[in-house]
Amino acid sequence: MSDASADNIETVAVIGAGTMGHGIAQVCAMAGCTTRLNDVGAEQVEAGLARIAANLDKGIARGKVDPDLKDGTLARLSGTTSIDEAVTGADLVIEAAPETLGLKREIFAKVTRVVGEDAILGTNTSSLSITDIAAEVPNPSRVIGLHFFNPVHIMKLLEIVAGAETSEAVSERMRAFAERIGKQPIVVKDAPGFATSRLGLVIGLEAIRMVEQGVASAEDIDKAMTLGYGFPMGPLKLTDLVGLDVRLSIAEYLASKLEQGQHFEPPQLLRDMVAAGKLGKKSGQGFYEW
Repeated sequence: MSDASADNIETVAVIGAGTMGHGIAQVCAMAGCTTRLNDVGAEQVEAGLARIAANLDKGIARGKVDPDLKDGTLARLSGTTSIDEAVTGADLVIEAAPETLGLKREIFAKVTRVVGEDAILGTNTSSLSITDIAAEVPNPSRVIGLHFFNPVHIMKLLEIVAGAETSEAVSERMRAFAERIGKQPIVVKDAPGFATSRLGLVIGLEAIRMVEQGVASAEDIDKAMTLGYGFPMGPLKLTDLVGLDVRLSIAEYLASKLEQGQHFEPPQLLRDMVAAGKLGKKSGQGFYEW
């Protein structure tokens, strides 16, 4: 158990109000933090706040969330399209932008012009190097990977990734913070794919190869893993939810970065489906129809 006194995070800014960002903002606000949700457009910010309210309403309907907790959570939440407004005075900034190194560096360049030197900078990247993201940040010892899982308000895991410069004190504070927001942390070093993306992706890619080779249907491959191995969701359905384009991008990255990365070489079927616009749930068609 981490020392809770190491966690004095009071104000959190979340950059990116999409699938991951709104969930991260929700759990931070539920844990008592003043939380500001930022995105480039007012429409995205409002959509993120609306999804948080809807999640809380579902929780109330299921008896998992007290109505007073909902009210308190929403009172601690605000949204803004100004990144400066979002991060001013923040103890912790978490970026949940798309998986592009240049974009994440650009966000942290803007953030570090405003926040104090002690503010922790967390990135929700699922595969990019924390050390690379932190390369141009003043005082890179405060940059750390905080890899949440979708849906954030339900999934218990938080993968904490220490970059080459990340300080042990920052890692400890984030372990304590993880427990405070109801997550169970694991700590891994900054290796390509970390622990979860590397393991999860190799299973997903092999499942795609099996479909490609006609071994079994997508439904039966998924059923094999849910009923035979106790997976909560089959690897192909999960690929649809994550996005086939996202999985392709991560696979190409790991294939290029890992010394023995040939098993991350994307199957041709995955490339063909992405080229055809079959990206999974977000496009309405992947290995399943949505």
